[in-house]
Amino acid sequence: MYKHGENLKLLDEGSIFIADSVVIGKDVTIYERNRIEGNTVIGDGAVILPGNYIVDTVIGRNTTFNQSQSEGASVGDGVCVGPFARLRPGAKILDGAKIGNFVEIKNATVGEGTKVSHLAYVGDADLGGGCNIGCGAIFVNYDGKSKHRTTVGDNCFIGSNCNIIAPVTIENNSYIVAGTTVTDRVLEDDFVIGRVRAERKPGRAHKYLKHFINPKE
Repeated sequence: MYKHGENLKLLDEGSIFIADSVVIGKDVTIYERNRIEGNTVIGDGAVILPGNYIVDTVIGRNTTFNQSQSEGASVGDGVCVGPFARLRPGAKILDGAKIGNFVEIKNATVGEGTKVSHLAYVGDADLGGGCNIGCGAIFVNYDGKSKHRTTVGDNCFIGSNCNIIAPVTIENNSYIVAGTTVTDRVLEDDFVIGRVRAERKPGRAHKYLKHFINPKE
């Protein structure tokens, strides 16, 4: 039987599996359809919403998991994970951070209060506190032969659809504009924009559209 503190609430106990090796704090609520295994520790006041798979993960106090998967991760206090997030081995999420829907974290640290809210990949990276990582941002850690690491300072803004190509360092208080590919060191207080300006070609679209649709007469 797993160890647990007082006032543990299991909602629909028949659909919940908790391994004997798991340790659960007090005032924890675990909803239906959860599987919790390995050397997992769940801190006081945590809420495990429906549909998670959690193994070998340390979860801090008052943290919420929602329809997500975590293996070999460490999650601090007051963190929100999910829905549909994946924490892979080596993920370290510090207090007050947010890991949102369809976000994958691998062998990376996410600093205090940093938000990775949706559709992003953070692999082999160290992110400081107070950062915002936009939708579709990718930390490009693999060059086809070797893995490389990225360092991001505190209070940085990385816009949507940015590619951060490791190895690279982004210093504190930097702003990376949406759609930018970063390959070189970014200094403190830098504003970085690296996208091609859109060019409009009037009356040309039909030449390309006709190959895959039937144009209206």
